[in-house]
Amino acid sequence: MLPALVVEQLPLLIRAMRKLPQMGQDDDAEGLAEELAGITAMVAEKFTNDRTAEGIGRALLLTVGVVSLGLEQEAAQAAAQDAAYDDLFDDEDDEEEEEEVDLAPDAAALVWLIEHGAEQAFQTGFRLVRDLAALPEDTLVSEYDNDPVYSARRMKDLLVDLCSAEPTENWTGWDRYRQELKQRKGVQAIVRAANWLRRHHSDGPVVDPDLNAEGVIAMAIIFAVEGGGRIVARAGQKEFERFVKSVRKNKPDFEAGWKQLLEKIPAQHQEIMVDRIATYRESCTVLQKIGTRAAMKTLLGEMENYAGSELDAEYP
Repeated sequence: MLPALVVEQLPLLIRAMRKLPQMGQDDDAEGLAEELAGITAMVAEKFTNDRTAEGIGRALLLTVGVVSLGLEQEAAQAAAQDAAYDDLFDDEDDEEEEEEVDLAPDAAALVWLIEHGAEQAFQTGFRLVRDLAALPEDTLVSEYDNDPVYSARRMKDLLVDLCSAEPTENWTGWDRYRQELKQRKGVQAIVRAANWLRRHHSDGPVVDPDLNAEGVIAMAIIFAVEGGGRIVARAGQKEFERFVKSVRKNKPDFEAGWKQLLEKIPAQHQEIMVDRIATYRESCTVLQKIGTRAAMKTLLGEMENYAGSELDAEYP
């Protein structure tokens, strides 16, 4: 078996700097070196330790990573703008134009660095991490997630995780950033849908800093089968027992109930709700057992598995 080929993928800042002897001037190299030294000193002061060699060394790794992240973002935006421009003028009449030279990514990054500076790339990369840290990691949200001290610590941890880049080693921070961004935006969509359901709860808005977003969505979908279009984001044991008795007595059309619920859901939350309805239609044990002789205690236990803390399991 042939050994797998390993593709070198150094941080983009390092790859760009390697092009300096072919493309840059002495003044460019000197200016970038001074700028990067200043950024490293600032990072050491704010995030590592500017009084020890180890702290300055870790600051250098962060500088390389954050600037590289910013360069990757600027390159992605430039590529998107070029593609949009090409699409816009693709059908224009052919004219004699000076042919543009497409630079390789590393060379293009160096040109951008010389023109705009490492500080701007650093600011771009830092904003990416800061905005990513502000997105929810999990659909279980607590009041501590909005605590300034906790938020700052979470931001620093994410910065170190994504942007500690050894100049001589492969770096995957850009790919991991994009994966994490996609995942967190998915979580954010679920949390926003749950908050909307809470605000439109049939008995008045649910105000609670702690949120089980999947639990709220499960509650709304399960209770929707009763029909009538009520939005239930939280319920107690007594209300759940009433719901079970009503469904067993009236045998409502589950699909009709879900249709009535979806008619009230804004477009931006429809995808999440439709996806969860499809899941519960096939596998929700509460809905599977509600029409049987299953004991109320059994159903309550099953409901807790879906709703979690959004179901008050004790009588008031």
